[in-house]
Amino acid sequence: MGSYMVELEMDPFDPKEFVERLAWRAVKDRMDSSTPECQTLFDEFESRIKDLRDIYETHEKKCERLEMVCKEVEKRHWSKIAELQKKCKLGSHSFDELNEKLEAVAAKVVYLGEQLEGVNTPRSRAVEAMSLLKEFALFFNEDSNSPNYDIDPSQLFEKADVIQKLYKISQKLPTGAKYENAKKKIEQKYYQVEKDLIDEFFLAQVRDDRSKMREISNILSQFQGYNACKDAFIEKSQSGIFLGVGIFNDIVPLCEKSLTIVQEVFTDPDRVMSKFVLNIYKGKLQEYIQSRLENDQDSPEEYLTTLHELYCKMIRLSNQLAHSKIMGVDLEFLNTLTRQIFDQYLSSYVDIEMKALKTKCELILQHFYTSKNHQKRPVIVGSIQELKRDIQAKIGRASITIGSINVGASNSDTKIESLLSEEVAINILQETKLALQRCQVLSMPANVASNAMLIFEMELNYLCTEHIDYALDVGSAAIPMPEPKSQPELNFFEIAHQCNAICHLFEKQLVDSLIPLILSTPKHGEFLKRKRSVLEGLETKINTGLERSLSAAITWTKAILSEQKRTDFKPESEDIEMMQTSTCARVTKSINFCINKSRDCLDGKNVDAVMLELGTRFHRLIYDHLMQFQYTYLGAMIAICDVNEYRRCATGFKIPLINQLFDTLHALCNLLVVAKENLKQVCCGEALTGLDKSILMSFVQLRADCKSEKLINLFK
Repeated sequence: MGSYMVELEMDPFDPKEFVERLAWRAVKDRMDSSTPECQTLFDEFESRIKDLRDIYETHEKKCERLEMVCKEVEKRHWSKIAELQKKCKLGSHSFDELNEKLEAVAAKVVYLGEQLEGVNTPRSRAVEAMSLLKEFALFFNEDSNSPNYDIDPSQLFEKADVIQKLYKISQKLPTGAKYENAKKKIEQKYYQVEKDLIDEFFLAQVRDDRSKMREISNILSQFQGYNACKDAFIEKSQSGIFLGVGIFNDIVPLCEKSLTIVQEVFTDPDRVMSKFVLNIYKGKLQEYIQSRLENDQDSPEEYLTTLHELYCKMIRLSNQLAHSKIMGVDLEFLNTLTRQIFDQYLSSYVDIEMKALKTKCELILQHFYTSKNHQKRPVIVGSIQELKRDIQAKIGRASITIGSINVGASNSDTKIESLLSEEVAINILQETKLALQRCQVLSMPANVASNAMLIFEMELNYLCTEHIDYALDVGSAAIPMPEPKSQPELNFFEIAHQCNAICHLFEKQLVDSLIPLILSTPKHGEFLKRKRSVLEGLETKINTGLERSLSAAITWTKAILSEQKRTDFKPESEDIEMMQTSTCARVTKSINFCINKSRDCLDGKNVDAVMLELGTRFHRLIYDHLMQFQYTYLGAMIAICDVNEYRRCATGFKIPLINQLFDTLHALCNLLVVAKENLKQVCCGEALTGLDKSILMSFVQLRADCKSEKLINLFK
C-alpha cells in the first residue's frame, strides 16, 4: 500500500503509466502459474481497486476532520475580531473626548496669554522707556564726565541696542542749543559702537565663529553701517584668493563655500551674495582682464586671442554660477556684468579683427611667394596676352616676359612651379575659421551675420582672388604656344587639381563655420550669390586653361602626324614588316601621357569630361590624318596596324563613345583591303551600319586600285 501511495503522489501523475506498471507486476509475479493471464490481471486490478477505494475513504474522513478543525478556528478568530472592533470603538470615543478637553484647555491658555501680554507689554515698554531716559540723561547732562560714556566690551551688544534706539530718538528731537550737545554725543557714541561691532564681526570671521557673526549681524542690521559689515565680510572672504591665471577656477568654489556662511550669518543672504558676486566681477576679474588685454595691445593677433579666451571663460563662469543656484544670482544678471566689463573692448573688436586678418593673410602669401623666389606682378590677360602668344609662336629663340613668367621658344611648355599651395590655403582657412569663431562669440547678436560676411569677403579676396585666381592666370599664361616644339608638360592640369582640392576645403569650411552664423538672415542670400559668382569665375578660368592645354596636346600630336611619310602607306617594295609605324608609336606615347596626366590630376565627372573631349579630338585628328593618303594593299595593312594601336590607346579613355568611334574607324580601314567582290557586303555589315554613303565612298577612293577597278561604281 505504501508503494502505491508513493506512485499516486508523483507529480505529474500519469494514470495510464500507473495501470501499465500494475499489469506488469501482476504478470511478472505469476509467470509460472497455470492461471490464465487475463484472469490474473482481472484479480490484480480488482484487488488494487479495492485498495484504492479504502485509501479514498480514509482520506475523505481525514478531510472531514480537518474541515471541522478549520471551522472551529475560524469561529474563534471571528469572535476575537468582534471583540477588537468593540475595543476600537471605545478607544475612538475616548480619543474624541480627550481632544475636546485639550481644545478647551488650549483656548483658555491662549486667552490667559493674551491677558498677560496685555498687562506685561505696557509694563516692559515703560521699563524700556525709563532705561532709555536714564541713558539719555547721561548724555543730556552737560556736566557729565567722560567715563560715564565708556562702554564695557562685555556689554557691547546690550549697549549697542540702547545706543541705536537713542540715536533714532535724537534724530527726532527739535533743533536748538538745548538738545544740540546731547545729539552730538549720542551720534559720536553711535558711530563708535557701530565701528566696534564691525571690528568684532571681523574678529569673529577670522575665528570662523559663525554664531557670534550672526548675533553681530542681527544687531548691525538696525545700524546704518550694516552695508559696511557686508563689505568687510566680502573683502575678508576674497582676500588672497584670486592670484594668477587660476582666477576663474577659484570663483565657483569660493561662492559655494561663502553661500553656506552667508545663509547662517545674514538675514538677507540673497542680497549679500549678489553683492559678493558683483564685487568679484567689478573688482578682481575686471582688473585681471584689463591687465591681460593691455599687455597684448601691441600685437593684434595675441590681443584677439586673449580677448576671445577671456570672454569665453567669463561666459563659462557665468553659466557655472547660474547652475550652482547661488542666491541672488541669475544668468541674466551675470551676462549683464560680463557685457559691462567687455563693452569697451567689444565695440572696437570688428575693426581690430579685420585689420589682424588682413595682415595675417598678407604675411602668409608674402612668405609663400618669397619661398618660391617669385615677385608677384599683375598678369596680362585678354587680347594683349593672345598677341604675345602669337608673336612668340613666330619668333625663333627670342623670349618675352609674360607677367613674371619668362617664356622662351626653346621650350614650348614653360617648366614652372605651381603658385598654388594647399598649405597656404589651409593657413588662410584656419585664420578665417578662428576669426569666425571669435566673431560668433564677441559680436553683438544683431551684428554676427554682417561681421561674418566681412570676414568672408576678406577670405574671398586673399584666398580666391589673390592666391587661386592669380595662380590660374599665371598657369594659363604659361600654357604652350599654338605650335609647340616639344611634348607639352600640361602643368596646368596640376594647377587645376590643386585648385579643386583647395575649393573642396573652402566649401567645407563655409559649411562648418560660416553658414551657421548667417543662416536664416538676409546675408545668407547675399553670401550664396557672392560665392557662386567667385567660384564660377574660377571654374571658367580652369576650363579655359584645360581647353588650351588640350589644344596644345592635340596640336603637338598633329605635328607628329605631319611627319608621316606617304611611302609608309604606299611602299615601293613588298619586302616590309607588318607593324605600326614610328609616327604611330610617338602619337600613342603622347596621348598616353595626356591620359595619365589627366587621370592623375582630375577626378569624378571632371576626368570623364576631359577624357571625352580629348578622345573626340584625337579621333577626329586620326580620321583627318588617314584621309590624306593613298593606300596600296600592303600600305593599308600597315595603316590597319596603326589604327589598332590607336584603338588600343583609346581604351585608356574609358569612354564607351570613344571606343565605338575607333571601332568604326577600324572597320572603315578594312575597306582598304577588302576584295572587290566582297566590298559591298562589308559596307552593309553591322560595324558600318548607319554611316553615310559619302563616308564609305571617301574611304574607298583612298585605295590605289580605286580607279583601275572602278570601285565607285559599286555605290551607284
